[in-house]
Amino acid sequence: MSAAQDQLEIKFRLIDGTDIGPKSFSAATSVATLKENILAQWPKEKDNGPRTVKDVKLISAGRILENNRTVAECRSPLCDIPGGVTTMHVVVQPPAQEKEKRASDDMKQNKCLCVIL
Repeated sequence: MSAAQDQLEIKFRLIDGTDIGPKSFSAATSVATLKENILAQWPKEKDNGPRTVKDVKLISAGRILENNRTVAECRSPLCDIPGGVTTMHVVVQPPAQEKEKRASDDMKQNKCLCVIL
């Protein structure tokens, strides 16, 4: 594989439609490294940004990418357009504590009590 083919242009599409990138990555780059790059380049003006790599999910060609895989392993044949840019979608998941707190708050708000005298 030539050096040009070993490099991929990737941009990251955020939930609001804005993009981070495109930036060139080696095919040997891990998904965890891509997520670290997203954390470093996350727009400061955006609310609810990810705090850790675990808060970020990357989706490419309809698949959620695993941290221990490389870009080459996750590559879709449909994305192999010479000179093309691969778009990966970024989903930020709130930490588990916030999810649990929200769920318990929702349950408290939806409680209905009946008293029979």
